[in-house]
Amino acid sequence: MSEDLDRRHFLARLWTWGLGVMAGAAAWTSWDFLQPVAGQSGGPVATVSPDKIPTDSVLEIPAMRGYLTEIEGATEAIWWKCPHLGCKVPWCETSGQFECPCHGSVYNRKGEYRRGPAPRGMDRFEFTIINGVVVPDTSKIIRGAPAGSPETINEPPKGPECLDPTAG
Repeated sequence: MSEDLDRRHFLARLWTWGLGVMAGAAAWTSWDFLQPVAGQSGGPVATVSPDKIPTDSVLEIPAMRGYLTEIEGATEAIWWKCPHLGCKVPWCETSGQFECPCHGSVYNRKGEYRRGPAPRGMDRFEFTIINGVVVPDTSKIIRGAPAGSPETINEPPKGPECLDPTAG
């Protein structure tokens, strides 16, 4: 009889210890997940000189997590994060627009909303030019205009989209 109690006691402790290890692993993982990613806390990011910024495309700047483009002589610093669910929105060279691969939101070269489930256009960063270099401040975000706002640039798609519009 004492052998059954010892085994029962041993198995109870084993289960308790196992659940404790799993809880510890879950807490550790959650803690790491909740910590900010290096470089995401925001701040100034030195990029390129204004003469390197394209006037008919965009320049991806990984350090700022965004793109630079020039529209009618004005520089735009666009955050690559989709305002719908936070996916990275790549630039499609063939269509000349941003196309989110997650849920199909589409934006023009200025990041203005064209279609999809996103609630607004892509956000932008405030920037300054310091010593001849564009310096976006990734802690100063300018929210995109709400979906349905008129586009301020007249740039229809240049060609076929990179995303299959029938997928999803």
